[in-house]
Amino acid sequence: MLPESWRGVLGEELTKPYFKELTEFVEEERANGPVYPPREEVFAALEATPFDEVKVLVLGQDPYHGEGQGHGLCFSVRPGVRVPPSLRNIYKELRDDLGHPVPDNGYLMPWARQGVLLLNAVLTVRAGEANSHKGKGWERFTDAVIRAVSGRRDPVVFVLWGNYARKKLPLIDTERHTVVEGAHPSPLSARRFFGSRPFSQIDAAIAAHGHTPVDWRVPNLG
Repeated sequence: MLPESWRGVLGEELTKPYFKELTEFVEEERANGPVYPPREEVFAALEATPFDEVKVLVLGQDPYHGEGQGHGLCFSVRPGVRVPPSLRNIYKELRDDLGHPVPDNGYLMPWARQGVLLLNAVLTVRAGEANSHKGKGWERFTDAVIRAVSGRRDPVVFVLWGNYARKKLPLIDTERHTVVEGAHPSPLSARRFFGSRPFSQIDAAIAAHGHTPVDWRVPNLG
């Protein structure tokens, strides 16, 4: 269930009572109707970005709740699915910040494969109901993910967009790691997100950490 590279640092979480209760809750939800993402993609972010390869951690809230949208990476949607508003705003800022063209899709797997862990705080959602799996135990598990990454000796860039993500700051060793904070890219707060130049900040921190830069360009699929 858990990708091999993460078992050493997260395996204990799976044995705790809260995780058993969480698993039972999600299975019951699946028995009653659609839950996203599909069972095999719940840990897709951890699968795509092995523990030792994390250079950047971007924290989202919970998965997209529309059919065919979420596939386990925060802010990302499957190929062929319309780009959601928050990601459209991220692309606009990426264009204005680094000059990269806006792609024709919202599939962020190219970022994940370069060491950008696209982690949602809650890993499942009931179809059509945002935040429907909030407070059921996922936050405890993903807090453990954040602590594990923060516990690494190798420095990482943590990206916290919006108040929800910023509440995770106490989990991060800010003396060793870099934190890039800003407004959330959703249409409700995009006015403050635009012009924040987060990608320049992330790139500068990656360079300071001595890591290979991330190529933020997302290839067109059309």
